[in-house]
Amino acid sequence: MPCPFLGSMNQTFLRNYSSVLLKQYGNYCPILSRNFRSLGVDETKCPFIQKNSIISEAPKEMTEDIVDSAAPTYQYENFFSKQINAKKNDYSYRVFRKVSRLAAEGAYPQALEGSDNRRVTVWCANDYLGASRHPVVQDAAISAIRSYGTGAGGTRNIAGNSQMTEKLEHEIAKLHKKPAALIFSSCFVANDATLSTLAKILPGCIVYSDAGNHASMIQGIRNSRAPKHIFRHNDPTHLRQLLAESPAGVPKLVVFETVHSMSGAICPLEEMCNIAHEYGALTFVDEVHAVGLYGKHGAGIGEERGVEDHIDIVSGTLGKAYGNVGGYIAGSSLLIDTVRSLAPGFIFTTALPPPILAGSLAAIRLLASEEGRSLRAKHQAIVRYLKLSLLIAGLPQMPSVSHIVPVPITGADKVALVAESLMKRGHYVQAINYPTVARGEERLRFAPGPYHTPGMIDNLVTALIESFHENNISFNQFMVNGACRECSMEYKVDIAYEEPYKYPIAV
Repeated sequence: MPCPFLGSMNQTFLRNYSSVLLKQYGNYCPILSRNFRSLGVDETKCPFIQKNSIISEAPKEMTEDIVDSAAPTYQYENFFSKQINAKKNDYSYRVFRKVSRLAAEGAYPQALEGSDNRRVTVWCANDYLGASRHPVVQDAAISAIRSYGTGAGGTRNIAGNSQMTEKLEHEIAKLHKKPAALIFSSCFVANDATLSTLAKILPGCIVYSDAGNHASMIQGIRNSRAPKHIFRHNDPTHLRQLLAESPAGVPKLVVFETVHSMSGAICPLEEMCNIAHEYGALTFVDEVHAVGLYGKHGAGIGEERGVEDHIDIVSGTLGKAYGNVGGYIAGSSLLIDTVRSLAPGFIFTTALPPPILAGSLAAIRLLASEEGRSLRAKHQAIVRYLKLSLLIAGLPQMPSVSHIVPVPITGADKVALVAESLMKRGHYVQAINYPTVARGEERLRFAPGPYHTPGMIDNLVTALIESFHENNISFNQFMVNGACRECSMEYKVDIAYEEPYKYPIAV
């Protein structure tokens, strides 16, 4: 249809002044305005449209399915508000404390808390051995920044595959005595990506998952959509029963952790691996809370118990005992190459940056050295001191054979109140509640390290006793003012830091 406005003008005039006409009147044209419409300009001001109802008014067939914009829409903010209020009402709403951990000599393991930067002692960090503030690790990270900058530059496929990346993977593979390793942006991603990929591509794969597995493994299994069976936590007998019912010749994955993050329990590793292999299954073993902490070179429970070769796929983290960030898996060369080639969680993620690669490499080598063994001995000694101190004080503690010391306090409200009371007394430990643990199994989770002292623990136990009393939580108190309530004998435990422990000591 020719434009009635432009059609009425002299053609020579149009050729000479077309740009001016477009600029001045173009916004009023319903056709041209589609390309350069200005906010607030109404194309219906065109005199041609105003005079022709056939153009200005859309036919009924074109308007009958249009929803009135004034109709009520879904109240998204109300929905979000209800979700948050529900979390607050059952005391599972999480408040992130403003805590800046200090790294300087003489300040660690303290932190600055709150807006007034009050000093508190940190008892719940997973930087178990203080590697994040070790001069060797810090210097490696700083040197890498000066040489290579702070960013990776992209995914491994595009720009993020440096020589340092491959050095770190080689070091991890050597640590676990495996042919190959692969690093990820976190261990959550490592577990999720590996399990979802393998269980999905193995034809007819069946997954056998420990009931106590971490959310990252549960998520990976779910994402694979493979059939799964859940066996009781650390129960090899139940695992055997389930595997005995599985069809022969079908791919199977048996998935579990060595050190449980919330209870401190350690699995019967060799027995579970043997049962899995008896029925033709691959073992996927999460050593996240064990690497750096157990074994001669810090390779975990597998190394400590001499059964590394029983583990088909081991996953670990660079973000806990190694004091950096990131996760990894180690296994056979073909298995690692398969995950590298097929796992979206690896392929489409920006690579770890140079300071993290350098810091992680330095931390692994540090904790594999004689100094690392000394840190582990001190770590186990101070853990034992805390367990004994809690025992003598009559304070509750869950049975733990590892470095994790859980103190049960039933009720999300109660555990939060005790955590707050401890914070007021200069001790930071985070309350653990649902969904990290089941409702009714709330706890404080203590993770003392080699830089905590017996004096710090004595102060902590005193503060814990006061916090229990302050919040009307009963317990069987043995000690009163540092002495036995029955005989008044003064309580004192001496633990030599150099005392070697081949295995963690349960109290």
